[in-house]
Amino acid sequence: MRGTTQMMGRALLGALVVAFIATAGWSQSLTWLGVLPDGRYSYANAVSADGSVVVGTAFYDGYDPFGEYYYYERAFRWTVDGGMQDLGALGGDESVASGVSADGAVVVGGAYNAAGRWRAFRWQNGVMQDLGTLGGDESVARGVSADGAVVVGWAWNAAGQFRAFRRQNGVMQDLGTLGGDWSWANGVSADGAVVVGGAYNAAGQRRAFRWQNGVMQDLGTLGGDESVARGVSADGAVVVGWAWNAAGQFRAFRWQNGVMQDLGTLGGCCSEAYGVSADGAVVVGYARNAAGQDRAFRWTASGGMENLNTTYASLLTDGSVLREARAISPDGRYIVGRGYNAATRRYEAFLLDTGFPRRGDVDRNGCVDDADLLQVLFAFGGRGYRNEDLNWDGTVDDADLLEVLFNFGSGC
Repeated sequence: MRGTTQMMGRALLGALVVAFIATAGWSQSLTWLGVLPDGRYSYANAVSADGSVVVGTAFYDGYDPFGEYYYYERAFRWTVDGGMQDLGALGGDESVASGVSADGAVVVGGAYNAAGRWRAFRWQNGVMQDLGTLGGDESVARGVSADGAVVVGWAWNAAGQFRAFRRQNGVMQDLGTLGGDWSWANGVSADGAVVVGGAYNAAGQRRAFRWQNGVMQDLGTLGGDESVARGVSADGAVVVGWAWNAAGQFRAFRWQNGVMQDLGTLGGCCSEAYGVSADGAVVVGYARNAAGQDRAFRWTASGGMENLNTTYASLLTDGSVLREARAISPDGRYIVGRGYNAATRRYEAFLLDTGFPRRGDVDRNGCVDDADLLQVLFAFGGRGYRNEDLNWDGTVDDADLLEVLFNFGSGC
């Protein structure tokens, strides 16, 4: 009874507040993230839930002790207010950033240590932590749970094999293989329970896997021999990646309920999926067009595979191209990746704000209204990552309610 009264009170308060809230507009924008000082180019690998934080890798030009030219890579964290920040390394020269928590506070990836070995890292509040290995020399982190507590990737073991790992509470767990010697993890569900990636089977073929509760499942292929999983939905039910078909072409796939679906191409031979929205409805990646060029795509069940360069042509200056979409925010609004910025004449990380769904639009119908408010109220206090959890912190609470109220009337 008390909980119901509190909810009704909040609803009444919301109705009063709405009268004073200005209607928000629909915005679409493309932001080129640039490079680090004296850098060459950059690409983005992950984005926070609200689109305010992007992480990836930027490249520097440099010279070795003998005066020979080379370039090296550094992990970056980009924010709307602060721009691109070099996250450093673990005593060596290079690093890469592969994943970010929902709130943008935790970044994971790989960095060289002073001994010249790659090590998985977890970065937070300016501190880069070495996550260790499985008994070997090297490791790299590829993904992180929504709250930043669970990290996945690959690490060498004492037998000289690299294995998919899941690290939680300071313990790095070897996830095994599908009968072969090697495996690697690329993604993890919002709660950290489901891990996806690639593993060798007994026949020496790479196969996409889905791991949960100690069991690694082979997701199969599209008629060919090999596949690799790249991303997973918030609840772990939908997996995306690439797989060979019977014609010897690799294609982006979406796997659900035991069925692997070929997402097609943009007129060319091949495609690859990298990321998926929290509800599993929107998939992003790259695909070849009829001219054999790589182009960033977005796929939905209703619209199929669309070329982001066509859909958002008005945001692109002449000559600029979105080459790869590497990740998508949980709600499907923000897409990040790599493209060519004609204005600077270099390849750069990009942040595409598609403008949809609008902030606070829980039911994704383009209008923030009573229906969205009621969905949050009825789910209030619930745990688990879902559309009502608008800030993706694992709980439907006042912050999510306010997100609806401050945007009430938008699009209606």
